Order: sequence, then structure tokens, then C-alpha cells
Amino acid sequence: MDQIEAHKSFGGQQLRFSHDSDTLNCAMTFSVYLPPQAEQGPVPALYWLSGLTCTDENFMTKAGAQQYAAKYGMAIIAPDTSPRGDEIPDDPEGSYDAGLGAGFYVNATASPWNKHYHMYDYVVSELPALVNQQLPIDGTKISISGHSMGGHGALTIALRNPRQYKSASAFAPICSPINCPWGNKALDLYLGDDQQAWKQYDTSELIKSSSPSHHLPVLIDQGDRDDFLQEQLKTELLEAACRSAPYPMTIRMQPGYDHSYYFIASFIGEHLTFHAQYL
Repeated sequence: MDQIEAHKSFGGQQLRFSHDSDTLNCAMTFSVYLPPQAEQGPVPALYWLSGLTCTDENFMTKAGAQQYAAKYGMAIIAPDTSPRGDEIPDDPEGSYDAGLGAGFYVNATASPWNKHYHMYDYVVSELPALVNQQLPIDGTKISISGHSMGGHGALTIALRNPRQYKSASAFAPICSPINCPWGNKALDLYLGDDQQAWKQYDTSELIKSSSPSHHLPVLIDQGDRDDFLQEQLKTELLEAACRSAPYPMTIRMQPGYDHSYYFIASFIGEHLTFHAQYL
């Protein structure tokens, strides 16, 4: 784990690291914000998962989250969105919605993706083990959040590992990838055509089988002017699943907001306040 960047921010440190990943079989980078409280000892942490085409840097440079993380004494850990490198397979059509930058936070089982594309295991296991060992992070106090594809990742990971996370949130998440073009393409490539296997990475499907004893606090914000809302995000399917389960999830439709980081920056303070209650 090599430090490749460091910047002072709101009394804390904005850091970037590289390391060799056994899970992904390649070199990876990730970003970490350590609040000033980390100088005194381990602090709780929020994992942030970014969306299609993003890297570990987009959220850290655009969302304005550091000021709130410093206020609450909370670290933020942002992994990359897929494995990287010349040897890593990319979308055969050269499109943005699969391959590099579009790992979808799944464990690929289909060739050639299954050699590298294990972002689920990377986020759930390998990266936390690394940062808990080498940084002042309290691994018993962890929450998770994300945007779009990363919102899908955050919700599915939290729902499948409810004892690992204290809370979860998302901005404009892909709520049912088995029912949208982005999800259909990615899950077919990474997992093959067994659509039953796809359901383990679908938030709306996971809600249907969730146990009340494992319910987590969850906050979701979605802009009603989001160009992807109807075709790709399918918020109404998640709302229906929560009503049917029932799962006490807070889903807020924000008037006038779109899919951009302007939307995220507008509400990131409320999301960090939400997580601080549980961390």
C-alpha cells in the first residue's frame, strides 16, 4: 500500500493510495479522507461507491463531503469502480456501461471477466482488511453509500451484509438492474445468462427476501429531473418492494434535481448527518 497523493483538507488529510489486489489480480488505487480526529485514534468510516465511468477521485473532488466528514470525525473511503490495466478486459463494443469503469460491484463468473472482475469481494473483504490494518479506521463502525451504479453497489452490499454496516444510503441508485438496459448488459456479460444468479445483485429482489431482524437504516435521494430515472433507475420498483416486504426505507424524490454531482453536493451533508447517527 503506497501513498501517491496527500492534501490537507478541513484540518484532515485527503489521501490516495495504490496497492496490488489479490482479489482483482491487478494494481488498484483508492482515495481516503481522514478527518482531524484520526490523529487521536481510530475513527468510523463511510465507504463511497461511484458510478459508471468514474474512478476513486470523482466523489472526493466534486461532492464537497470533506467538511462534513471533518465535523463528524468520519473517514471516507472511495475505491475505484472496476479493475484497471492493459491486461484487463474492456467492453467489446467500446461502450461506457461495461468493462473498465463499470465493474457493477459483482463477482463475475463468466469468462473472460471472472479473472479480474470481483468488485463485490474487493469492497466487502479485501479493501476493508487493508485499510483497517494500515490506517486509523475503526472497522466495527462502517457505513456505505454511493451514486447510480455505485448506489446499486452500496445497497446490494449492505443488504447482503447487514451485520457489517451500520447504515446505507444512495443517490439515484440503479434499483433493479435485472429490469433495465444497463443492468441487463452488465449482468449478462459478468454472470452469464442465468437470470436467477442476477437476483443476488438486485436491490429490489433482495428487499423481497430480507429478514426484519436484519433491517438497516437506509436513505435514498432521487432527482425527479434525472434523465435516467424511467429507463435505467426504476425507483418505483424499489418503492413497491419496500411496501410489500415491508422494509422501512426512506426514499425521497427531490424536485428539479438531475443525475449530476450538483445533485450529490446539494444533499451530501444530509447523508453524512444521517450516517453519523449510527456511526
